Amino acid sequence: MEKTPNSNRITISIFGNRNAGKSSILNSIANQEVSIVSDIKGTTTDPVKKAMELIPAGPVLFIDTAGIDDEGELGNLRIKKSMEILRRTDIALYIMDALEIDALSLERLENEARYYEIPLLKVINKTDLLDEAKLSELKEKHTDAIFISTKKEEDIEKLKEELISIIKSVDEEKPLVSDILKPNSNVILVIPIDKLAPKGRLILPQVQTLRDLLDHGIKSFVVRNTELESALKDINKVDLVITDSQAFKEVDRIVPKEIPLTSFSILFARQKGELFEFAKGVSAIDKLKKGSKVLIAENCTHNTNHEDIGRKKIPNLIRQKIGFDVQFDFKSGFDFEENLSQYDLIIHCGGCMVNKREILSRIRLAKEANVPITNYGITLAYLNGILDRSIEIFKERV
Repeated sequence: MEKTPNSNRITISIFGNRNAGKSSILNSIANQEVSIVSDIKGTTTDPVKKAMELIPAGPVLFIDTAGIDDEGELGNLRIKKSMEILRRTDIALYIMDALEIDALSLERLENEARYYEIPLLKVINKTDLLDEAKLSELKEKHTDAIFISTKKEEDIEKLKEELISIIKSVDEEKPLVSDILKPNSNVILVIPIDKLAPKGRLILPQVQTLRDLLDHGIKSFVVRNTELESALKDINKVDLVITDSQAFKEVDRIVPKEIPLTSFSILFARQKGELFEFAKGVSAIDKLKKGSKVLIAENCTHNTNHEDIGRKKIPNLIRQKIGFDVQFDFKSGFDFEENLSQYDLIIHCGGCMVNKREILSRIRLAKEANVPITNYGITLAYLNGILDRSIEIFKERV
């Protein structure tokens, strides 16, 4: 469980005003000093992450955020960062100081959580500082909150139990591909080993796809594109070929048309996003004009070279297809452009490094800005003229 990628963990983010006890609660849940605790307001300035296993719910990721009542220019930047965390949160904890309930901050977070359709658990902390009359008054007013003191172990256990209950109601991500294949099926994974391939290991989408197949009794054959032809001759019946998107054109030429073909990136588009929304959005490439702007959005950060898929290959292929140049802007990590309406198209990476909530939030923001959105795998399939083939296997399982 400790090796589970953060993108596959339920993300539980902790919000509240400064000095409400957010960090103390995280430390109590984790049973270790994860965040610095101080009586001085604003001790937590940047999000603090803690991956752990919340038994019996499984692997989770806690994120402790800066106070949403921070002040000044720097404080506003911290608040903005905290609210960005909400976008990729599966469950939000809102911590309130029992001695100082801030109705305005509570209302703000409730509205934001409602907008992103995120479960919100309200926690009133420091109940050990209240007399019985005041505690009873608060309980009557905040009937949907739970009341705790970090000094009481039983209160922390009560909070954990409530979180576990909510986790059970949060939709789990669908499998990458095993749900459309029968046990004992034969699948070929095509993994080119080029200059971008990490030395001595496979990249996360390849590993997760392979694990999904193994978990469900599906036979997997891993080959480079250079050995694909001979592999097809060696295996009597191939039920599916999954390739790295960069080799789409070559693999499409090699694999007989009666064998389904797709890519790792398309699998992630289906699991974490809206596959057919991406498929619809990619047609905006044909509507680009001189002066159009395209946003290339990546979630991971890495060094680039002349073979980089997002910053080099896709822009070059688009230029070749439309016959002229357009402006490409690039954003990486969680830096997603706020003024999306200036763009004519957004092309997103596969999203293997983030959770489903973040991808769906970005799709929502694109829709609100009325900007088409697609992803790398769909774009490469479209530019190589094989989009219909690459998503055909999923059409009956929208």
